[in-house]
Amino acid sequence: MALKKIGVLTAGGDAPGMNAAIRSVVRYALSRKIEVTGIFRGWWGLINEEIKPLDHRSVSGIINQGGTILKTARCAEFKTEEGQSRAYQTVKKDSIDALVVIGGDGSFRGAYEFYKKYNVPCVGIPASIDNDINGIDETIGADTAINTALLAIDNIRDTATSMERIFVVEVMGRSSGYIALQVALAGGCEDVIIPERELNLESMCHGIVEGNIRGKISWIVVVAEGAAKAQDIARKITEMTSLETREVVLGHVQRGGRPTAFSRALALGLGHAAVDCLLRGETHKVVGIKDSKIIVLDLETAIRKKDLKVDHFYNLVKVLT
Repeated sequence: MALKKIGVLTAGGDAPGMNAAIRSVVRYALSRKIEVTGIFRGWWGLINEEIKPLDHRSVSGIINQGGTILKTARCAEFKTEEGQSRAYQTVKKDSIDALVVIGGDGSFRGAYEFYKKYNVPCVGIPASIDNDINGIDETIGADTAINTALLAIDNIRDTATSMERIFVVEVMGRSSGYIALQVALAGGCEDVIIPERELNLESMCHGIVEGNIRGKISWIVVVAEGAAKAQDIARKITEMTSLETREVVLGHVQRGGRPTAFSRALALGLGHAAVDCLLRGETHKVVGIKDSKIIVLDLETAIRKKDLKVDHFYNLVKVLT
């Protein structure tokens, strides 16, 4: 099948670097005489025909921008037979030969089911601040999110030291402690709470009291949102230690902002690789980086649960406290 037109969409949570990936897909595809259709608001846009052609000017000046010019959304309707049928009608009506899906594991699960049912060729580009795609080292946006959270931690450290207080800082990660671990380690934080490890609050508070006796005047605990709530942890620490404790919830600030050089470079390389994949006739694939090389893997592999090897980083945080 000749590849004449591809559709590109961003789905699920936004991640810094998505725009760079869109730019790469569009400009490389156009250089190969392939038309590009932008699909707005993810799978919802495919269902509701929220589409328009993209050209060089459409992606001008976006390489340094966070978010996604195509907008993004989570779409429960796409999980239904009717929703997928309507999406397929849009694909046929607009003569789209293949899809490039930029997103995380949920987006890829949707792409895989869509491919199995309607045989629509697709390639995934992993973009997720949680770095939760199996088989690759890092997703677009993860590096930026970590650095954004780390900057906040560094700023909090200043006031924690000045005010001699304990701070509990909540970062994103509903089912993954990846961001929390990286930030806690790089920020020199005293403790970390993640979904993958059982919380022993009594032991933590004992360590805080012992440190206070030795003259330690401040303490930062990083908590992944899926493990516990910062407000609850801060209250319990105050109750158990009688030491003043404050909570900070970073929230969606971690999703926004200018992507780092690494997030941009990764996005540009993977956008190019995704189009190349389709040109070679490879479908239901994901492009990613592994051992500093761009690789291609099956969608089925990418959507399996990823082993983030939390033991190593968790132990490092504990040992280096």
